[in-house]
Amino acid sequence: MHIDIYSDVVCPWCYVGKRRLERALSESNGLAKPAITWRPFQLNPTMPKEGLERTAYLEAKFGSLDAFRQMEEHVLAAGAEEHIAFAFDKIARTPNTFLAHRLIWYAGQEGCQNAMVDSLFKGYFEEGEDIGSLSVLAQLAERAGLKAEQFLRGHEGTAEVKAEESEGHRLGIRSVPYFLLNGTYALSGAQPPDRFVSAFKKVEVDQLTRKAGA
Repeated sequence: MHIDIYSDVVCPWCYVGKRRLERALSESNGLAKPAITWRPFQLNPTMPKEGLERTAYLEAKFGSLDAFRQMEEHVLAAGAEEHIAFAFDKIARTPNTFLAHRLIWYAGQEGCQNAMVDSLFKGYFEEGEDIGSLSVLAQLAERAGLKAEQFLRGHEGTAEVKAEESEGHRLGIRSVPYFLLNGTYALSGAQPPDRFVSAFKKVEVDQLTRKAGA
């Protein structure tokens, strides 16, 4: 099985969804380990390259900080269930994430994409790191076992990331996380583990049916 995950590293539900998927995979006895590819989806594609001050961004997006706080309570509760220590108060800026998506693409070429995504999520949501900063991204890459500063200073991967994001829009994706199993079965949102397990079984049955009919 192959799972494509469309995600943005500033999306807290994407972090929760990642943990729930991992829990579902650990609970699926007998399931062969799937190949997972992280795909780009910018929630704020028009974000200035230097990002925005966090409070100003939240007020513009949610109308008020009070509205955000209500959403934040749900995220904190979901994060606690998945052992994620969200620390929204540490985040000073909301970044432009295109450079981070290039880094995730590069990590995929180097065979450490999942570790890179983990490092970015943890750095941003638990440590308040500015993941729009090249130097910060290079440090988080090192934590994932990847030397990436030279790559980040270049342009490699730019066309590929743009193409992958365009493919997501072509598929009709409007929100993330979005999980695409074997290119045919989709799950949208940070679904509970049992929903993932049910999806795995459905895909497995479909595969067996196709093989039997071949």
